[in-house]
Amino acid sequence: MSNDALIAELSSRLAPVQRRSVVREGALLLALCGMELALFLAMGAMRPDMHHTADSPYLMWRVGGLALLAVTACAVAIRSFSPAARTRPGLTLAGALAAAAIVAGIFVTPSGAAHRPLLDRIDPASGIVCATSIVVLSLPVMALLGALMRRAAPTEPRLSALAAGLAAGTCGAFVFAFCCPYNDPLYAIVWYSIGCGAVAATARWCLPRRFRL
Repeated sequence: MSNDALIAELSSRLAPVQRRSVVREGALLLALCGMELALFLAMGAMRPDMHHTADSPYLMWRVGGLALLAVTACAVAIRSFSPAARTRPGLTLAGALAAAAIVAGIFVTPSGAAHRPLLDRIDPASGIVCATSIVVLSLPVMALLGALMRRAAPTEPRLSALAAGLAAGTCGAFVFAFCCPYNDPLYAIVWYSIGCGAVAATARWCLPRRFRL
């Protein structure tokens, strides 16, 4: 068979592929997170004193910081799926924002909290439940990002997987922030970081393997 005939034979079996749309992919992520948050709140999971603490500096720090991190990480992840994208600068920016949020937590620590014993402040028994909840809430977002990654053509799949894990973890943490009853920034920094880190590590290990299939 000639080369022209072979090319014609192979191309005749190709199906049209829908072009990527960053706007569409971002809208899918936003819709998924919105549905997850609405379902979570409909189950009565919102912290009971939300109407009293909604305007407190601590809650604005936690929810606002997580919202900014989630939007940034999602944008980095979606952009990283493009063959021409450079993922490392976006990950550096996300890391810098996370570091800034941690430093900002010093200024919203309730009076007297710094003098409590460390174990009382981080409450490991509740913290493990918190981190586990973040991981569970992040799974739908990770699955969606994994599907988007598989349909795209990232040239740095390991970094793209890490970005997807960070995006999923921060989205899960953002949803969970509306029900978490603890008001100590140290508690949030420790356990939210553990939850997001576990999701990022899982995505970094799993998604490139899936990508190669």
